[in-house]
Amino acid sequence: MITATMAVATIPVTDLEKAKRFYGETLGLTQLWENPASVRYRCGEHSELSVFKRPALETVHTLAHFEVEDLQRTVEDLESKGVVFLDYSEGPLKTSRHIAQIGPALGAWFKDPDGNTLGLRQG
Repeated sequence: MITATMAVATIPVTDLEKAKRFYGETLGLTQLWENPASVRYRCGEHSELSVFKRPALETVHTLAHFEVEDLQRTVEDLESKGVVFLDYSEGPLKTSRHIAQIGPALGAWFKDPDGNTLGLRQG
């Protein structure tokens, strides 16, 4: 059994400076530290996210999601900052105004500058 104090999502990026602007300025995450290969951010009270530089890589699934209290307001705020949300009309997810019902929860998805899929979840 692993005894850990937290799990940290790690996101691969090709341009660390562009990633710093997106995660720090656009998403508003608090930077904890950086080194030449990575940057670590605080996400809420007990979560952290790390972005690290690596060659281009294609991912097709959500790499991390952020739990939020008001999904519609968060979507609107990020849209005003230029974030483009993904919409789904087929399969298990169907979005309306960028938001899907997932059981008792709500979700929305967008991509970072490297094309990594990130999500928002309420509930």
